[in-house]
Amino acid sequence: MSLQIKGRHGYSVEFSPYFQHRFACASSQYYGIAGNGTLFIIDQTPNGLVPTVVFDWNDGLFDVTWAENNENVLVTASGDGGIVVWDASQPRGPIKAYKEHTKEVYSVHWSQTRNENFVLSGSWDKLIKLWDIGQTQSLATFSGHEYIVYSVRWSPHIPGCFASASGDQTLRIWDVRKPEFPSNVIPAHNAEILTCDWSKYDQNIVFTGSVDCSIKGWDIRNSRGPICELRGHQYAVRRIKTSPFSKDLLLSCSYDFTVRTWEITH
Repeated sequence: MSLQIKGRHGYSVEFSPYFQHRFACASSQYYGIAGNGTLFIIDQTPNGLVPTVVFDWNDGLFDVTWAENNENVLVTASGDGGIVVWDASQPRGPIKAYKEHTKEVYSVHWSQTRNENFVLSGSWDKLIKLWDIGQTQSLATFSGHEYIVYSVRWSPHIPGCFASASGDQTLRIWDVRKPEFPSNVIPAHNAEILTCDWSKYDQNIVFTGSVDCSIKGWDIRNSRGPICELRGHQYAVRRIKTSPFSKDLLLSCSYDFTVRTWEITH
């Protein structure tokens, strides 16, 4: 199945954690350089992929994350420095929009552990912010990265712990209780890092993907060197995802226009 969206370039897709036939796509005009953005909520049906709800925004949308406590709520990252909250059951427009970042927001992620309903945002302004969408402003700001924050990902195992990947060539591990400084700084690549993701099976393992075309695995307890290195892409690795079903499987997409599956061996 495929769905062509006229005048939009997709930046992020995420399956609903509630409905196996539903996913969301954040998109932008003109590759996000100019123009508007659109959030599509799409259902897989016997007749193909059908957009069931479509939300337009006045700037590009670069990432999307589903709420873990409400089947209709999503959060998007916007090129105007905002994070925008949507409710699929209220198709008139966003229910909230926060604008504290001073440059494009490139990554958003909803907390993956129980009893937490926080959202992270990572921005071109080098900052990471922690949000509770029930509040009127951010709860904390994490500074330290020296260049664009391309990716923020909550640990699926450790409450209050998240990873960030940046153009400053570092992977950083953070504790929300200590926003003043990261608990670990890993000089992971010799080029910009565009993406990171945690292992779903080992709470100490994080993977990174870089402009240097490589994917590396890291044990945050001993980060003197990678536990694995995967090479094959010809251009920058744009995004990686670890499998929730196999501890040895990882997916990647790249600016070389390929999507690859990898078997991880430590």
